[in-house]
Amino acid sequence: MKLHILLFMAGALIAAISADNIDEFEVESEEVQDTLSPEEPAPVEDDFPYTSPVPSNPAAIYLAEHFDDESQFHKLWVKSQAKKEGISEDIAKYDGEWALEAPSRDGLLNDKGMVLKSKAKHAAISSRLVKPFVFNTKPLIVQYEVNFQQGQECGGAYLKLLSDGIDTKNLVQFHDKTPYTIMFGPDKCGTDHKLHFIFRHKNPKNGTIEEKHCKKPKERYDELFTDKMPHLFTLIINPDNTYEVQIDKKVFNEGSLLEDFTPSVNPPAEIEDPTDKKPEDWDEREKIPDPEAKKPEDWDEDAPAQIVDESATMPDGWLESETQTIPDLNALKPADWDNEIDGEWEPPLIENPACANAVGCGKWEQPLINNPEYKGKWKAPLVDNPNYKGKWRPRMIPNPDYYEDKQPFKMHTISAVGFELWSMSENLLFDNIIITDSLEAAQEWAAETYDKKRAKITKAAGSLWGRMMKAMNYRPKAWAVYFIYCLIPISIYISYLVYCYQEDQEEQKRAAAAKKTDEVTADDDIVRGMSVHPQEGDGDADDDEKKSIPVMMTKKTTSRRKMKRQSTKRFLRRRSRCESGKPAKNKRKITTC
Repeated sequence: MKLHILLFMAGALIAAISADNIDEFEVESEEVQDTLSPEEPAPVEDDFPYTSPVPSNPAAIYLAEHFDDESQFHKLWVKSQAKKEGISEDIAKYDGEWALEAPSRDGLLNDKGMVLKSKAKHAAISSRLVKPFVFNTKPLIVQYEVNFQQGQECGGAYLKLLSDGIDTKNLVQFHDKTPYTIMFGPDKCGTDHKLHFIFRHKNPKNGTIEEKHCKKPKERYDELFTDKMPHLFTLIINPDNTYEVQIDKKVFNEGSLLEDFTPSVNPPAEIEDPTDKKPEDWDEREKIPDPEAKKPEDWDEDAPAQIVDESATMPDGWLESETQTIPDLNALKPADWDNEIDGEWEPPLIENPACANAVGCGKWEQPLINNPEYKGKWKAPLVDNPNYKGKWRPRMIPNPDYYEDKQPFKMHTISAVGFELWSMSENLLFDNIIITDSLEAAQEWAAETYDKKRAKITKAAGSLWGRMMKAMNYRPKAWAVYFIYCLIPISIYISYLVYCYQEDQEEQKRAAAAKKTDEVTADDDIVRGMSVHPQEGDGDADDDEKKSIPVMMTKKTTSRRKMKRQSTKRFLRRRSRCESGKPAKNKRKITTC
């Protein structure tokens, strides 16, 4: 019973923990290292030394942000104070919270990232580039890290490269309508996963702006929204109009700006004439009824599809004089029935009991069968149409809006970068953004940041504890709570079985002891009090004593009565041996003689 009390107390303690606070049990990176498998010691920080990266070629850098310096962050990054247009006032404001924090797990020492703390709020933040990027003869490389530290239910983690101009001079007013040149990054809502690469193209003929959307990658990448690990996104756009989209240094999408975007950069040279109309004599029918075919003389269009089976006869036992239902003669008219309101009362109909075992009841009619003479309405067979001209289409004319942009790479100049997001998950971490015209600079930047993180994660995952942590989605204490919840009822049930088993064993021991002992028991005392010594009594006294025994027995449990009967029998056998002078089978001395 003490075990029961302890288990219930543990259950009450666990139940007191609020489900809202379960995230407090998230494992920090220090806890992971402290509890790594003893087979593989936790890596010390020197195994993965980290210092804030510095680009080796500053001339090729337009932005290099590692988010390790909080004072520098507040100088360079501007939180939007604008309001989103066209939505309710209470959610229009960009009031999402941004902060610099270390990753929740597997982080490098002194490494921080920019974290979107809020969920279900509009959030926008931006920073001006060191110098504007002009699309000319050098490639554009955009690279940054994203870590969905608590997974992602619905929302994006893409960035926008803002177009240079009047609308981007004041970053405090950065909002969803602020002009951008490129939007790049992951996005998800429900089961819809996207990896955006959108660029805004200017029509050289009329100056209008149109978004061009990249084709979807063929490979799956949905795991990055749920594995809670850092992922590196890289976009490379070359002056020859080719592009590459990489995730974790693996190419997921590639193609041409001229061919792999919707709508196409360049419109068609010809279009259908909107004023053209189909001629009245244009015949689009490929097949027509044969005009020379005639209906056969014996074709009867009026013949019914089914006719009466004249050969059918009424089955024996069919009761034509009986009906399927009859009035219920036992039914009584309701007391509140009003003939003027409810009409004349009639008893309800019930199944006719006379028809229960009969083949059928009521008037018998011959069944219908398919008419062998039925042919239906006659139609002439189809033949090729000699006047068929095909499907009509309007004639093609030169497209008055046609233009040919052979260099869509030459987009609008970029002067700032920003995140304008809405997310249903909190603690989205962004880190190590670099915008450059040198692929080598981007690779060096990743080697000093992203590669070290992945190396540390790989080493930690190689241990037994690391594999367990991954299987538990890096929430071991939450799983421990779940395990204890499951353990409580199981422990109670097992302790109950043990208790029942122990009670049963004690009962068997008491019964065995009662069978084997030769000592005088309480039942023997009862019988002894009824009996007389042999030398003082006679045979009749024995008979009277045997008859008196069941009268003297009191009502007890079944096992108790059984023990009394056995004790009484043993006493009678001992007294009988004493009178006859026969020795006992077990050679024991009979002390009651």
